[in-house]
Amino acid sequence: MIFLFKTGAPLRNEYGFLFRSLFKSSTIYRQVVEVVAKKNKGLSLMEIKEELGAGDSGNLTEVIDNLCKCDFIRKYSPFGKKEKGSIYQLTDPFSLFHLKFIGNRTGLDEQFWSNIKESARNAWAGYAFEQVCLHHIHQIRTKLSINGVMTHICSWSSPRQTDKDGTEWLGAQIDLLLCRGDHVIDVCEMKYTKSEFVLTREYDEELRKRNETFTHLSKTKDAVHNILVTTYGLKRNSYSDRFYATVTMDDLFGE
Repeated sequence: MIFLFKTGAPLRNEYGFLFRSLFKSSTIYRQVVEVVAKKNKGLSLMEIKEELGAGDSGNLTEVIDNLCKCDFIRKYSPFGKKEKGSIYQLTDPFSLFHLKFIGNRTGLDEQFWSNIKESARNAWAGYAFEQVCLHHIHQIRTKLSINGVMTHICSWSSPRQTDKDGTEWLGAQIDLLLCRGDHVIDVCEMKYTKSEFVLTREYDEELRKRNETFTHLSKTKDAVHNILVTTYGLKRNSYSDRFYATVTMDDLFGE
């Protein structure tokens, strides 16, 4: 393990070998993965084509489909959008870690990992936890007892905008929505913490405003439930009732 961290070369070799061992034309597959990795929330098919300069390439569509089937990337639709609005997001843990921390870096020694800035480490932990959640949608639904309910998995975002009457709505983003066939939308708040998650007054207000923004701008008539997905559970206080249910790491890795 020390040798791996000392040079970084073995991990780079493994990254390249991964694509060569899975795909005959490995270069285009690797290029698509690295393009999609540029934006955390993912890119549309048109954006991928523009980044690669591929034009209307049927081969590119096949490449993306194969990457989805191999669980390198996931395809999802923003709330209220049809198939053509689909987004492709990199979710393969090894590729994500490699592109974030290894890449073309040389001379990495064993001290790099222990001395990396805490802010960068915490940011990665939070993002990595979100990916774990996205890989365990079935377990989240199981904990919520909705596996028997038809559910559409999507996300939602909106820029800052102003209504005709002058009402201003701040920009907002929700990374995981479970839009259920029983007319309930579970808004999943994915939070990595090292102990029980504490919902503060300020954050409670932020969630309330975000829900109002989502309900108004999306024009949904469904009930909206806040769901907390976190590592060690929720600490009970005067604001914790904001969450309809809590899903923990133990739930994610349950049967």
